Amino acid sequence: MKGLRELEEEPLTDDRIRQPGGGRKSVIELDPELPAALDALVEPDSRGDPMSPLRWTCKSTRNLADSLSVQGHPVSHVVVADLLHELGFSLQANAKTIEGKQHPDRDGQFRYINEQVRRHLRRGEPVISVDAKKKELVGPYKNGGQEWRPKKQPERVKTHDFIDKQLGKAIPYGVFDVKRNHGFVSVGTDHDTAEFAVQAIRSWWRGDGKKAYPKAKRLLICADAGGSNGYRVRLWKAELAQLAEEIGLSITVCHFPPGTSKWNKVEHRLFAAITTNWRGKPLTSHEVVVSLIGATTTRTGLRVRAKLDQRSYPNGVKVSDEEMAALPLERHKFHGDWNYTLRPRQLRRTVV
Repeated sequence: MKGLRELEEEPLTDDRIRQPGGGRKSVIELDPELPAALDALVEPDSRGDPMSPLRWTCKSTRNLADSLSVQGHPVSHVVVADLLHELGFSLQANAKTIEGKQHPDRDGQFRYINEQVRRHLRRGEPVISVDAKKKELVGPYKNGGQEWRPKKQPERVKTHDFIDKQLGKAIPYGVFDVKRNHGFVSVGTDHDTAEFAVQAIRSWWRGDGKKAYPKAKRLLICADAGGSNGYRVRLWKAELAQLAEEIGLSITVCHFPPGTSKWNKVEHRLFAAITTNWRGKPLTSHEVVVSLIGATTTRTGLRVRAKLDQRSYPNGVKVSDEEMAALPLERHKFHGDWNYTLRPRQLRRTVV
């Protein structure tokens, strides 16, 4: 009888397979309050109940679906995912954008660093960006990332990250040549001290810098405000003064304002490439660390040289007030604590 009735009815147009209004109703038509209930669960502080059951729980689609069902809105996790997209939501990680209280001279220091870099590059003088990378455990430990391997044959590593007393750790200190897009990394095995940092710069100059800049008279170093190369570290300045005397160059240092280390070029031009290159590879020995760093390249032309430094760099080395006063250190007129020059004694002159 149903078929006979359909034959008597007007035929459907070519673009339809059923009469208007036919078929299964959408979940929103059946439950118009569902989108608002879902929105309140995802954003309880602004649009829902601050005491929402999911306030302190991972808001996965399955958890959201279970909570909605308890509230009288039975729905599947697949539908929840579709509704979230329609409401303008997407999966997002935390974004590191809050820098905390900014120094009043933050922007001024960035402009000053930029001008110093441009001035040195215009004169053909070397400009380097320096910093210490995160310390790495040496041994069969898990390293973040993935790499292609035969199916079901992952690299076997230790289940716990307890330091191996024999292998120890690797401390990479990077020197990035801004003009040439070249990097040098000294891989230490002892402590990340100012002496170790300056030794890395010394090794870069002797191995790469001196050949690349044979007529150089000045060296500009861009460094973070803290760590082994911090602007308050006396040993850093004392070691740089000795380096300036050895290589016969005036060394100018410009520190980034506190809390702005991510703007240091060595971070995103060198260290980021190294991390990408060794992802998924256990750092089983210091030789492996050096080889992986030295093999790092990018399509933009980055080349890296790495060297193992097994010397001892003890902590706690003090520089007295008398020794500081005797350093050939000239503070710049703008923020002399962040910007200063160390000259060989025979080249000392007043900073303009």
